[in-house]
Amino acid sequence: MADAENKYPQNTAGAYYVDDQCIDCDLCRETAPANFKRDDDGGHSYVYKQPESDEERELSEEALAGCPVEAIGRDGE
Repeated sequence: MADAENKYPQNTAGAYYVDDQCIDCDLCRETAPANFKRDDDGGHSYVYKQPESDEERELSEEALAGCPVEAIGRDGE
């Protein structure tokens, strides 16, 4: 389960975030490309933009559910 205390500083403020468990598998970036980006220097994903529409929320939820290491959380601020 993702931990807000271990989220990457690149995450934009809001409910969704990626923490330091990310293995850079690309699933979230493929599932919700409008919301997740890759930090090329760190080799991990982060939330570039919080979901703003129902479609973006659904895709972000799909990414959260599909993350193989549970690095995506939805309890951030």
